[in-house]
Amino acid sequence: MDKKTISKAILILLWAAGICFAAKCPQTPETGKCCRNRPPEKSKAEPVDAVLKQLNAKTLELKSYEGQVEYKFIQPLLESEAMRKGTLYYARFGKKSMLRINFRTLKQDDEKEQKYAEHYIFDGIWLTQINYQIKAVRKYQLTEPNKPVNAFDVVSRNLPLIGFTKIEDLKKQFEIKLVEQKQDKPANFIQLHLEVKPNSIYKDDYIRLDFWIDKKLGLPAKVVAVSTEEDIYEINFLKPKVNKKIGRKVFDFKIPKDFGEPEIIPLKKKSKSR
Repeated sequence: MDKKTISKAILILLWAAGICFAAKCPQTPETGKCCRNRPPEKSKAEPVDAVLKQLNAKTLELKSYEGQVEYKFIQPLLESEAMRKGTLYYARFGKKSMLRINFRTLKQDDEKEQKYAEHYIFDGIWLTQINYQIKAVRKYQLTEPNKPVNAFDVVSRNLPLIGFTKIEDLKKQFEIKLVEQKQDKPANFIQLHLEVKPNSIYKDDYIRLDFWIDKKLGLPAKVVAVSTEEDIYEINFLKPKVNKKIGRKVFDFKIPKDFGEPEIIPLKKKSKSR
């Protein structure tokens, strides 16, 4: 993958994780007080609204998350497909949050699955990508120095976060609907389908997005995004451990001595309006 594709893939991964993890406590407009402990409101209008509000309430309870992740990148035009498997960790330490994804294997097209160690660590400012095969490190600056933020906050500037983006804002950008799960037995998942509107701010990046929410956990279990290049990004969250203790050492890392100098990708500065 080229750098543009890699950058988008990284954002997709953080986005999918960001769906599950937030450190904000929204305030009610009536009282200005935290609504974290309030029960989710029942929607009087559309069932979509009720699903989004319930997801938001559930995600706000998260303090930590550990689970297996399967990340598939499909390029239909090139008839190419790559599957990476690994483990995702997230934890909040006071006001600071950390995110780490350790990929262990890679399967390309019809080839056999092979060991392929690649790690991504987000510390609030920098996203570090460590590729142990080519002994290379890239550091992406995602926010201003000395202003660490949650992964959710960074990615929400570039991508719609289901469960955290205001329902009214989402409806301006997407046509949203619930998808009926055609099964003989009761469905274990709720599926949301989003079609990008012609005037959406995401019209140059995505065509459509789908989310599957685990009914039992109330958290996303699968995300599929289709880009305007017709590339498909699919992320599955498996065997989740919610709010179990995760130590800080999980997010520590050292760059091996035989690696080259890290490639630094600085934060893009916004152009000043005239």
